[in-house]
Amino acid sequence: MVKKSAERIYLTLIFLFLYLPIAVLIVLSFNNSKSRVYWGGFTLKWYQKMITSPTIMKAFGTTIIISLASALIATLLGTLAALGINAMKKRNQTIMLGATNIPMLNADIVTGISMMLLFVRFTRLGMGTVLIAHITFNIPYVILNVLPKLRQTSKYTYEAALDLGATPLYAFFKITWPQLRPGVLSGFLMAMTMSLDDFSITYFTKGAGINTLSTMIYTNMRKGINPEMYALSTILFMAALILLLLMNFGPSAKREKASK
Repeated sequence: MVKKSAERIYLTLIFLFLYLPIAVLIVLSFNNSKSRVYWGGFTLKWYQKMITSPTIMKAFGTTIIISLASALIATLLGTLAALGINAMKKRNQTIMLGATNIPMLNADIVTGISMMLLFVRFTRLGMGTVLIAHITFNIPYVILNVLPKLRQTSKYTYEAALDLGATPLYAFFKITWPQLRPGVLSGFLMAMTMSLDDFSITYFTKGAGINTLSTMIYTNMRKGINPEMYALSTILFMAALILLLLMNFGPSAKREKASK
């Protein structure tokens, strides 16, 4: 009994440390006062100012475009790379997985500076360089999400479909893809999340006049964070929460549990 109570207290403390700051941020986004210690009443004016602020909306649009485009391209390239790695021999797989883990273990600032030096040598920094940088560091996350699902699939079922007259493309989408889809979706969401909150790589590879949310917040830190950013962060958190709930409790999740 004592052990169970201690485990519950421990878990409660862990979740408090994780989500209490987010709860404070959400409360502050509805606070009529700019003070972080004084409650001035409930208001939605920070959400209205956020929508009407051209600086915030431009940075938000740039962030969404870069995150979505880099996640889509990285998911495609990472899925193809995972298929290629899975077809290799065991020794070559180990080498490729080791090479895949290096960018993830490497410090973001090192990756950002090295990419900046590469881009400056051949081209100008701009939207394209940020997009290429995001695609590059997102690919390993996609590979490591897709590869475990790929190893769970049976190659004999795929080969049986080929023996029965199916084309390789038809057999892939009818046999392999349904089992691979959860890993691909997880890789896409991971890539999207990493792009949304990235700062170091974006800061070193962006050109003049290009700002994402992270770089804009860094620039405004000297003046202090405006409450409009609390509102924007609340919207981003709620969007991620709703997406997570749909993935785990939506119709597709229920069908997958039923099939299992």
